[in-house]
Amino acid sequence: MDFSNFSSLAFILSFHISILLFSRAAHGATFTFVNKCEYTVWPGILANAGSPTLESTGFELPPDSTRTFTAPAGWSGRFWGRTGCTFSDSEQGSCKTGDCGSGQAECNGSGAAPPVTLAEFTLGTGGLDFYDVSLVDGYNLPMIVETTGGSGMCLSTGCVTDLNRVCPSELRVGGGEACKSACEAFGSPEYCCSGAFNSPATCRPSVYSQMFKSACPRSYSYAYDDPTSTFTCSGAGYTVTFCPSMPSQKSSKDPTPTTTVPGATNADGSVSGSGTNMVGSVSGSGLGVTGADTNPDSVTGSRAMLTDGTWLAGLAMGDSTRLYFSSALYYAVLIVSAIFISSNFS
Repeated sequence: MDFSNFSSLAFILSFHISILLFSRAAHGATFTFVNKCEYTVWPGILANAGSPTLESTGFELPPDSTRTFTAPAGWSGRFWGRTGCTFSDSEQGSCKTGDCGSGQAECNGSGAAPPVTLAEFTLGTGGLDFYDVSLVDGYNLPMIVETTGGSGMCLSTGCVTDLNRVCPSELRVGGGEACKSACEAFGSPEYCCSGAFNSPATCRPSVYSQMFKSACPRSYSYAYDDPTSTFTCSGAGYTVTFCPSMPSQKSSKDPTPTTTVPGATNADGSVSGSGTNMVGSVSGSGLGVTGADTNPDSVTGSRAMLTDGTWLAGLAMGDSTRLYFSSALYYAVLIVSAIFISSNFS
């Protein structure tokens, strides 16, 4: 075997792989929106300051439909779903949840009125993308973010549990179409992580953020929830799905899970004490407590325990070890194949 030829081949392969990986990251990312809800969702898009506006800032997404956008490298912003919207060409419209106040399907640079489930992204310019699903501004509908391709951990994140069904009465909006954050509901510094509570050391999880975190462990539940809620990937496409679901792998005869959430909050917003259970049923998707509950107003107890065996349920609960190294694996196979060919035919 001629090692000089092998070295040249390895260098050429490495060079082209580096160029390909860099160009993929430099071209930003593709976002695909999928509506699996039984009703129309109007996604809203808000670019952060300094980021260009995408092809749309808001649009109608009927059930079982998709729409795709491309964002440039370095783009950052947020997505959300609006529900209960009424728009017409002749007059101003509005939405029951997530309304951006534009009076139109397009949000035109306006953000969402809380409570709303948010997906937040910062795309790298040759490095990592950062993304999360946040319940800091409350919750209005289930949402999950998944990656396609890419390298790195690239884990899915989101909230697939219907929190509206287990929302405490003091946080509930209207007839249960959304669930406020404690900050919005009460406005106190310990819930808003403001004033004397404006640091990770002083702003602790509250009784209410613990409830959100128990149901949706990978989502942001309060301002300083970074360690378990921010995810990274490089060179991936992203799918944002509203009302995600999968067929349950469990029998309909399975016992109803018992759900409990924290009962008392100290002056600093931390959780203490215990409480009583709240019973709920598991929906057909098998993704947490989304069925009927015996007393949705009495949301007290310790942390919520969601029981289900489906893959997506495990993913949403933070138990999935699914890693995305497809690009790296592909190139590794390519290099090994080249080495094999070179050693056998030189």
